[in-house]
Amino acid sequence: MSIFTGAGVALITPMNPDGSINYPEMEHIINDQIAGGTDAVIVCGTTGETATMTYDEHIETIRACVQMTAGRIPVIAGTGSNCTKSAVKLSVAAERAGADGLLVVSPYYNKATQNGIKAHYKQIAAAVDLPILMYNIKGRTGVNIAPRTIVDLVQEVPNIVGVKEASGDLSQIADIMARCDGEIDLYSGNDDQIVPIVALGGKGVISVLSHVAPRDTHDMVIKMLEGDTDGARRLQLKYIPLIHALFCEVNPIPVKAAMNMLGYQAGPLRMPLTEMEEEHQETLREAMRKAGLDVK
Repeated sequence: MSIFTGAGVALITPMNPDGSINYPEMEHIINDQIAGGTDAVIVCGTTGETATMTYDEHIETIRACVQMTAGRIPVIAGTGSNCTKSAVKLSVAAERAGADGLLVVSPYYNKATQNGIKAHYKQIAAAVDLPILMYNIKGRTGVNIAPRTIVDLVQEVPNIVGVKEASGDLSQIADIMARCDGEIDLYSGNDDQIVPIVALGGKGVISVLSHVAPRDTHDMVIKMLEGDTDGARRLQLKYIPLIHALFCEVNPIPVKAAMNMLGYQAGPLRMPLTEMEEEHQETLREAMRKAGLDVK
């Protein structure tokens, strides 16, 4: 059974002016996301600035998200690391904190072989009972998870159930689906590829766009799944300019700026990320207005 179907928000971590985590605002965002139709919360991923969190902050943020969500939608916790031992420790702690599933990025910087990637995921999976989604994003990790590796892990390890695919390579994604005969929970990791990936058999998207357009991102997936391809296509194309603006600088710089523009207290970024360049802010603001959003 899939952890979720539809649109899961890759949640930002709102910060106070001093850089500490703003938990009340996180609860505000989560409640608005659920009211807006979001189908799952993915906490402590790339968009959540997890790379600059301490271990204690990481686990406390997962625990807080679980409590705030209160079982209304699934919580998927990011627990990846380039150190297998650290990823196991994070995954076990996330399970104890009440997460419904795990999102585990492939080892970054080390540049593991495909055999190393397999061993990494198998060791994590053996330590927990939660369903696990692999996360394939070569642009950040330096190594692609090959389709054969993804398929082997899903078929050999019961609690590795799928993958967030952010390679951007639709041919690779089609290869994965063909090798699995569709028996895999595959989610788009790119907001500009939601419709084609769902058309190939994907379950939905783990989304940055959902922060600012939760209902339409959810509807885009559901329309595709229900056969309204024209309606889904219109939504996908409507948001392409905004999606481009949300990634005109490295994620999550633009989406935190966008949330601040919408009146949320997303706060600052943690170094080494810096505030969005003024020129790009104007591009983002204009794209948000054209998408019908009420920009402050």
